[in-house]
Amino acid sequence: MRTARRSTRSSQRSPTRSWNSRGGGAAVGAEDLKRLAELDTEALFAAVAERGNLPRHVAVIMDGNGRWAQKRFLPRVAGHRAGRHAVRRCVTAAGRLGVGVLTLYTFSQENFGRPESEVKALWRFLEESLLAEREDLHRRNVRLVATGDLSKLPDVARRGLEDAVAALSGNSGLVLNLALAYGGRQEIVAAARRLAAEAAAGRLDPAEIDEETFAEHLYSPGLPDPDLVIRTSGEARLSNFLTWQAAYSELLITPVLWPDFSERDFLLAVADYQGRERRFGGLPAAEGARSSGDGDSIWEASRWQRLLKVKP
Repeated sequence: MRTARRSTRSSQRSPTRSWNSRGGGAAVGAEDLKRLAELDTEALFAAVAERGNLPRHVAVIMDGNGRWAQKRFLPRVAGHRAGRHAVRRCVTAAGRLGVGVLTLYTFSQENFGRPESEVKALWRFLEESLLAEREDLHRRNVRLVATGDLSKLPDVARRGLEDAVAALSGNSGLVLNLALAYGGRQEIVAAARRLAAEAAAGRLDPAEIDEETFAEHLYSPGLPDPDLVIRTSGEARLSNFLTWQAAYSELLITPVLWPDFSERDFLLAVADYQGRERRFGGLPAAEGARSSGDGDSIWEASRWQRLLKVKP
């Protein structure tokens, strides 16, 4: 019978030992963010990279495609197609900064409840995008993985995904993790079922199940928990995304609709993260560091950038 390992606070902070945390950076206040927002894109890249304390894992809830299309009197699918450019921009920015993992909430379990025509169009768009972007992803040394109940993907989409994952499996740069047919609660239920089956078969002692053991039975146990979760479109909810993994993530909500989300927006979000002190339920460790509730918002800086008409 396998004995589960005991979890510790340190394992919560660094659940996967191979992903090392970066060094701490200086606190970033609202005035610092405004100054950063005045920089051109290349200078902003350099400034954010120099500060250190980069997130190992950034996860994005890509919201607002439909509203973007509606504002332009276009069909919803046009918003999804425009969102592909934002994906490319984020992959570029994350890769250049040295972020380890970028997870994109691509298709949720709840999306299956949308009109059939839209669901079919989304899967076709996924197939097209995987094929069209594969060469560029390979050139950027991006490794592709996927998380979710992949058995629910249509056959053609699943084969296209498997082909792309295999083609990029040898790359060693940014890990691009697509959350497909994904639901956080469903993931937890699936993990519980697997644990119950192992216990029933006598391979696992239920009394020894801890957080680390549970995490090993999630969809993607080899990835670190997200340090930063970004949600576009201004909606203030997680929408069943990484329910287990995001327990201690820093959250950043921007009113920018996903198709408009730029490299600058990504960089400023990371700059905001760099100025936060992650406490994991503990007390402040140092003076000057901000917690996520201190009120200095990166989107004040983003609005400042637009007010000044700073060009990328």
